[in-house]
Amino acid sequence: MASASDAVWAIDLGNSSVKALHLAYVGDTVQVVAFDNVRHAKVLSGKGISALERDELIAMSVRQIVERNDIGMEDVVVSVPSQNSFARFVTLPPVDRKKIPEIVGFEAAQQIPFDMSEVQWDWQLMSDEDDAEKRVGLFAIKNEIVNAELEHLSREELPVGYVQMAPMALYNYILYDRPNLFKSEDRPVVVLNIGAEITDLVVCTESTVWQRCILVGGNAFTQAIASAFKINFEKAEKLKRTAAVSKYARQIFQAMRPVFTDLASEVQKSLGFYSSANPNAEFSRIVAMGGGTQLRGLLKYLQQSLQVPVERPDMFKRVTMAPGVSAAKFHDSVNDFGVVYGLAVQGLGLARIESNLLPKSVARSMAWAMKIKLFMVAASVFLVVSLMALGRTVFDRISYDRNSDVRRRNNLVISTAGAAESSLEQEKAKGEEYETKMINAFSRLKYRDVVPMVYETVLAALPNAQNNPAQRALYEAFDRGDAATVMQTPRRERKQLFVTKLDVRFGEDLEYNVFGEINKSDGGGATDMMMMDPMMMEQYGMMPGGPGSPYGAGGAGMDPRMDPRMMGGYGMQQEEGDERIPGFLVTIEGYTPYHDIGQLLDPPGVENQPEKWGFITRLMHIGKAADPNDPNEPGYGTFYLYKKGEKDQFKLEKEYIDAEKFFPKGVGVAKDDDIAAKLAMGVTNLEVVLVDPLTREEICRTPALDESGRPRKNRREEPIMENNDYWFILNFKLAWNEAPVEEDTGANAAMNPFGY
Repeated sequence: MASASDAVWAIDLGNSSVKALHLAYVGDTVQVVAFDNVRHAKVLSGKGISALERDELIAMSVRQIVERNDIGMEDVVVSVPSQNSFARFVTLPPVDRKKIPEIVGFEAAQQIPFDMSEVQWDWQLMSDEDDAEKRVGLFAIKNEIVNAELEHLSREELPVGYVQMAPMALYNYILYDRPNLFKSEDRPVVVLNIGAEITDLVVCTESTVWQRCILVGGNAFTQAIASAFKINFEKAEKLKRTAAVSKYARQIFQAMRPVFTDLASEVQKSLGFYSSANPNAEFSRIVAMGGGTQLRGLLKYLQQSLQVPVERPDMFKRVTMAPGVSAAKFHDSVNDFGVVYGLAVQGLGLARIESNLLPKSVARSMAWAMKIKLFMVAASVFLVVSLMALGRTVFDRISYDRNSDVRRRNNLVISTAGAAESSLEQEKAKGEEYETKMINAFSRLKYRDVVPMVYETVLAALPNAQNNPAQRALYEAFDRGDAATVMQTPRRERKQLFVTKLDVRFGEDLEYNVFGEINKSDGGGATDMMMMDPMMMEQYGMMPGGPGSPYGAGGAGMDPRMDPRMMGGYGMQQEEGDERIPGFLVTIEGYTPYHDIGQLLDPPGVENQPEKWGFITRLMHIGKAADPNDPNEPGYGTFYLYKKGEKDQFKLEKEYIDAEKFFPKGVGVAKDDDIAAKLAMGVTNLEVVLVDPLTREEICRTPALDESGRPRKNRREEPIMENNDYWFILNFKLAWNEAPVEEDTGANAAMNPFGY
């Protein structure tokens, strides 16, 4: 089983739609970060749908999910349907703990009704390890079903970390979200998930779970309407969804009545079978989920037929909504999200059933598939470059040998003429030499204010009192170094970006210039000199300045000085005939305490709301490329953000600050004020905690503590980590509209206004 994460995506590939839910563990609460529900273009079980068309319909829906959501950084948990699945609980005889896996393997071979080579199986110890009799859950599903589900996700290169059966996901959901329902082992709760093709019936207690797949679902009602009215499946589906307001409502419900009876009968048989094996059991209630529960009158009919209270949840009780997530829209989809909720709870390490049916071979193949693509690209590039270099070398060698006589004659003529002209040119060159020196010396001053304008433009877009008047007091207190006033605003609500590095380079053509290498630290480098308080660095002679240094007193800052010789554009050679776009390549590294860095940098949907713009949004509006001949369009500014939508022209990396992982140098300072002295004395293996240089608040990922100050742990006795600040690295390009245009003297002529 993969290790639990702080955030996870859960995906349910249903027969009528693809459901996706993004949960994150924030402090002591589970938050809904995002969700989506994409209906297939056609119902997959409709008449005339081939297997190939079914796969394409699922692929289209999954692609929409991926395009509309940021899926890929966290683990993905996926469900498999209950058909051809197996779940059984067995009691092992008293045996040494080390021999339990061996006994379980023997039991699995006896209990699982499939060839063991054709299934993916897992087991879980359900009883306490100290109990004399060990109760074990066995879970299995056929390989072909797992592989079919994973194939849809592998096309989109999604990192699947868990595979779980839908009934076990429902069990994890009800046990986590509604623990108050479980008061006795003799009062089980029934979860009834009415899907499009099948209905999953799951009988749940705190220590056991029993499942059955009923081959009656929402499509059975649609098929009954289609047969009664002599219409196709698609029209019958539409008629079913509008039955409550249709003038043919009585005839529609009359046509569906036999299916009502069949479903109630199958549920009654299943509950009767469970009761015969558990004579003391008395069902406390039925929790109905799935799209089929929206059919008017169905739940009331089931309650009357089964004589058991039936309820349909209208919300999930143990999750909160992250900022920007619509609670109303989410609650409208609650009945469809039972499976994905249970999957996500397992991915966060909070579930009762933790079995994982992800085949090891599939996991390895998905990992190698990504690597093979990179290997192939690298090998192809290397081969092409090698062949070009070899061909050019051979051609130059042949040409050189062929023209040896011509070169000798030309050299003789040139040497003779050169001797005659040298004296004349020396005299002329004296005056021109001094004139050229003067022109070159003053030419560099012509554009001396451009680089400061770049810095001014970038810094003006950062959060400040003008851009965010609501936190004016925060920014003013920070400028004064007033830590007490700064801390009056909760750290996670401070809209601040601390810049640890700002690098600007001139590029002759932004289309082909590339960004420089990113400078990062890892956990072992947290004691790097750039991570220390500047006062400490000055004390031990490691850094010039101090509070008055251009690097600033708040930690490693930015050096506003720039040698023009270091501003050359690097990258691919421009092709002949292309129009150059000069400008500047900007790299910003830093960190922020704000709880949602995406909202702080580039919030979506605020184009016409300047007061809600983020840092990147404001950069997008500093200048606007427009048609100068159109009087209705604004003119060019000095700079404008170049091709934000292309990954080679605009790059953003962001992640929580973790002292044991990579992050940019200069983020925060070490909490231990004596760390520099200890380093000087040769002390190693220091445990480093990063803090804000002003407020001394912890900014890196640290263990969460309980009320007594001890580290909190999850069910597997692993420490629960608490996220604090984000780090970010932003690379973007600013096109320079007013750059000088020099006459091109060749395909590769250089244009550089700074004179180098």
